[in-house]
Order: sequence, then C-alpha cells, then structure tokens
Amino acid sequence: MGGLTSLATPIWLLGILVVLAILAGYVYNERRRSKRALKFANTSVLDSVAPPGPNRWRHVPIALLSIGLILLMIALSGPQAMRKVPRSKATVVLVVDVSLSMKATDVSPNRLDAAKEAAKKFVGELPQGMNLGIVSYAGTAQLLVSPTPDRSLATNAIDHLDLAQRTATGEGIYAAIQSIKNIRDVLGGKDAAPPARIILESDGKQTVPVDLDDPRGGFTAARKAKEEGIPISTISFGTPNGTVEIDGQNIPVPVDDASLKRIADLSGGQFFSASSLSDLNEAYGTLRDEIGWEMQKGDNSRIWVLWGTGLLVLGAAGAVLFNRRLP
Repeated sequence: MGGLTSLATPIWLLGILVVLAILAGYVYNERRRSKRALKFANTSVLDSVAPPGPNRWRHVPIALLSIGLILLMIALSGPQAMRKVPRSKATVVLVVDVSLSMKATDVSPNRLDAAKEAAKKFVGELPQGMNLGIVSYAGTAQLLVSPTPDRSLATNAIDHLDLAQRTATGEGIYAAIQSIKNIRDVLGGKDAAPPARIILESDGKQTVPVDLDDPRGGFTAARKAKEEGIPISTISFGTPNGTVEIDGQNIPVPVDDASLKRIADLSGGQFFSASSLSDLNEAYGTLRDEIGWEMQKGDNSRIWVLWGTGLLVLGAAGAVLFNRRLP
C-alpha cells in the first residue's frame, strides 16, 4: 500500500469519522456494561466462575471490522500512486558501428557478433508501439530500417550487419537525425512529435574525417542532435587491448571512451562503457528502462480494497467464533 501520492475524491475520508464514532460508541457501551456488571456482582464469586478465555478476544472482531472499513473508505477516496508503465510513443534509432575494428576478439566471439546479440535482446524487450530505426555505419552510413513499430525488420537488419572499412561516426549520427526528422514531419513537426533518442554503439575511433569537429565529424553531429532536441546515448564497446589481424599483422584497436563520452555530453545524452557482453546487456537494460517506460500517476485502490475486504471477512468470522454473534 506504499507509494500513495494523492487522493482523487478525498471527501470519502469523512467516512472514517463515522467508523471512529461507531468504535467510540462501542467502547463507551462496553465500559458501561462492565461497570454495571461489577456493581451488582459478587466479585469473589465472579472471579471464580467467569470464563477467562473468550473475553480476552471478544474485542478483536470489532477492531478488525473497524480497520477494514477505514481501509475501504481510503479505497473509495481514490488513492493515486506513481507506477511504471510502457511508453507507447517514442522514436529510437540504434546506430551500430560496423567498421573493421569491430571484428576484434577482445569480447567473445568478437565485438560485432556480441553487439548483434545484445542489440537484438534490446529490440525484443522494447514496448510495442515505439518506433525503432536501425542505422549502420563504417566509411558511410546506411539507414537500414526507418523508424517503425515492426520489430522483425529491426531484428532482420541486425542479423545481416556486415563489416566494412573506415569509421565515419558523424555520418551515422546525421543519418539517424534525418530519419527522426522525417518521422517528425509526418507527425506534424518537432513540437508535436513524441520524444526521440539515438543510441550509438561503437568502439569509438572515428577515422573519416580525422577531425571530430569537422562539419561531418562526430562532435559536430552531436551538436546538431542537441539543436534538434535528440540526445545521443553512447555505448563504448570493447577493451583497451583489442586487436584485429590485417594482412597477417595484429593491429591494435583500443576502445576510445573519450570521444564517445564527449558525443554523449555534447548532445545531452548518457555515456556507457561496456567491456563484455554482460556489460553491454546491462547498458542496454538501463536505456530500455529509461526509454521504454515512464512513471505515471494512476489508481492504486485495488490493494486497499483487498486488505479492507480481507479484514472485514476476518472480523465477521471472529465475531461468530468468539462471541457467537456479530459485534
């Protein structure tokens, strides 16, 4: 019964005063009856013949009935509480790095395959009705799935992600921004559209262009996302010890946390660092809870009704058991 924030119709709480008045009357009558009995009874004989058992419990039923009625009055007053409900209106675009560094095996079986597994799990756990898009990028960006509620399209696109050369992080972000703007245009503009979020999963190192502040660089794209009101949550995936084999040589491909954190900061999003599949699933889980669910105020009377009814039943049963009548 915790989490009570407000009451929809508090006038029903006045019924509690009626219950308390009845309880006070019961107590008053019991005291009068006790005094009257003592006045005319021989106390020495009364102590020896009065049954000690039931009298100790005969007030329990009225207490249970009173508490039950009070709980039902609270239920009738419409208790409200905050609860987590699925968010049905939102747009999310998942941007996945498919550059050659994603074949590093510092995360089993490799960065890309682990990323696919975690991404599909994330897609499957998002509430139905949310628009989800998929963008992949290496040297260029591809909008694989425009934002849509159809999860099968997203899952199929993730399954078919393939590696390619170079890393144009800015292009991936720009493609995601444009896909969200297209949805907004259909829905009546930026102010009328539901909230949007970009999730960028990468090992971080941009190579095209080299300067992240270039007009097509990742930092510039992040600033553009900020202007559009689209936060970018970045997931840096990999370890500092990652390597890939190119032409028979092991080339170091350490994860670049700094640039991805900067992209998140510039856009107003969050940064996550994941060095294993479990870390990646945890990051996605946090984002799923933030993006896919929201706190709303709603009716919380059911638990009060259940407890109140239960106490009324116990009180009535107790009255029959201990007093052979209703109190």
